[in-house]
Order: sequence, then structure tokens, then C-alpha cells
Amino acid sequence: MTDAVQQRIADIVNGNDVVLFMKGTPLFPQCGFSSRAIAILEHLGVAYESVDVLQDQGVRQGIKAFSDWPTIPQLYVKGEFVGGSDIMMEMYEAGELQQLMTDQGVAAAN
Repeated sequence: MTDAVQQRIADIVNGNDVVLFMKGTPLFPQCGFSSRAIAILEHLGVAYESVDVLQDQGVRQGIKAFSDWPTIPQLYVKGEFVGGSDIMMEMYEAGELQQLMTDQGVAAAN
């Protein structure tokens, strides 16, 4: 991963309270895992940004190195890597994801 890609990813992660690196967009997710991740975030009612990794091969590969996590989607909250859709689902079902958002002071969606 180039320094420029690394910096761009860091800027995105640190510049947004909640960001999901995904395949596709929230309106048109391009894989089931990304669709599930969006559904969880929508159900939580939090404000979030998304990055379509299919639009940028550098980011698609770079995010995997950035987080040391091999799969997409990837969720970051307040600059910290949370996990992929399976971890999001487990945390959501246990009430931990809602608690994380509350504890981190994540704003509600408009």
C-alpha cells in the first residue's frame, strides 16, 4: 500500500465518527455482507459515512492492510476498527454495538 493510500484511508477513518468500507453504496450494496452491515447501521439510527471500495482498487486492497483484516465490509467507530459484518451482527444481537455507539457519543442520523 502506498503512503498516499494509507494517508487517504487514515483521513477517512479519523474524519468520520462512523465509517463503513463496503462493496457498493448504502442504496445499492454489492454483496450480502455489505447489505447486512448497512441494515444494522440503519437499524441503529446512527449517522455514518460509507466508502465504496469497488470504486478504488487502492483503497480496496489498502483497507485490508490498514486494519490487518482480510475481508470487506469493515466498520470503524471514532477511529477504531470494530470488525466486519459477522462481528457487527454478534455485537448488535448482544446489544454491544448500540452501547458502543452510545459510549462513543455517535450522533443520531438526521
